[in-house]
Amino acid sequence: MKKTIGVLGSGNWGTTLANLIAQRGQSVLLWSRNPSTVQEINHSKTNQKYTPGLKILDSIHATSSMKEVAESCELIFVVVPSKVFREVSQELGTYVSGDQILVSGTKGIENKTFRMMCDILKEETCCKKVGALSGPNIATEIIQGDPSGSVIASHYNEVIERVMGALQQPLFKMYGNKDVKGVEIGGALKNIIAIASGIATGLHLGNNSKAFLISRGIVEISRYGKFFGADPKTFFGLSGIGDLMATCYSEHSRNNTFGRKLASGQTMDDILKASNMVIEGIYTVQAVQALAQKFNIFMPISAGIYRVLYENANLKEVIRDLMSVRVTYESEDFKEDVSHITHMLVNKYPIPEHFL
Repeated sequence: MKKTIGVLGSGNWGTTLANLIAQRGQSVLLWSRNPSTVQEINHSKTNQKYTPGLKILDSIHATSSMKEVAESCELIFVVVPSKVFREVSQELGTYVSGDQILVSGTKGIENKTFRMMCDILKEETCCKKVGALSGPNIATEIIQGDPSGSVIASHYNEVIERVMGALQQPLFKMYGNKDVKGVEIGGALKNIIAIASGIATGLHLGNNSKAFLISRGIVEISRYGKFFGADPKTFFGLSGIGDLMATCYSEHSRNNTFGRKLASGQTMDDILKASNMVIEGIYTVQAVQALAQKFNIFMPISAGIYRVLYENANLKEVIRDLMSVRVTYESEDFKEDVSHITHMLVNKYPIPEHFL
């Protein structure tokens, strides 16, 4: 068995993940396209652009050779942005063999095909033993030693056991799950709700408003996931509500920060130009909106964020529209809408003018 573990992607999460693995005493090969990043990691044991303050452990060696990673590692984590995930997987596919384990650490949906990351790994490589790593994993908090945990989802027990063995430690708890689709959907869609939460924070809305948003957000994610065959219970675990809560409340969350900046009046283009981080939610919402329209999935929060980002909708008008969504039972186990009288009462008392 090859003892070295590979990590493709030297960004914020990829570097943090490599360090977590190294803390278990494992040797890690960390792949980066950027030669200067490779040199910095190997000579200075730092990655100032993405993980300032993190001292990279000596058992981590950086490389720009995908072939070296594939030939040296039985277990490989792929942690690159969703928009280049297929490209990286295609290159990886030219080197790996069918008995290797590939794990996605990316939370997103491919825009053109609407494919999840594990689907892409299986399509572009000969590997069948794939998995998805997801959970409330704000890299900055993990770096400073805060307790956290994650979920590894796979149809293969071997994948779950190998990943748990590679990452489990006193301050990082690992759990297994067989619902790959649910874990991936939860991780991807929570970024949309986090943008909405950031907007709410930026508009100085209180905790009641944010709790309302997050609660309805997890219902929306669950509705979407159930349509595509996920287990609704998955969304009430670490990769669902856990990841959602962390991302919606953390000041270190990229998507949350993006929402706050939008609320301050900055444009999406200006925010992206000033950031060296990938904001997955702005791409995920495009895919989700397209699929929701195609299959008639009720996704009001996602639709609202899409309107703000790509149709120049006014933030407060979108909030007003969200609060005007039809009144129904909280649980979707009840199919009936509430009575016409309730609709009349709701319409009689519109949202206060000062809020708009």
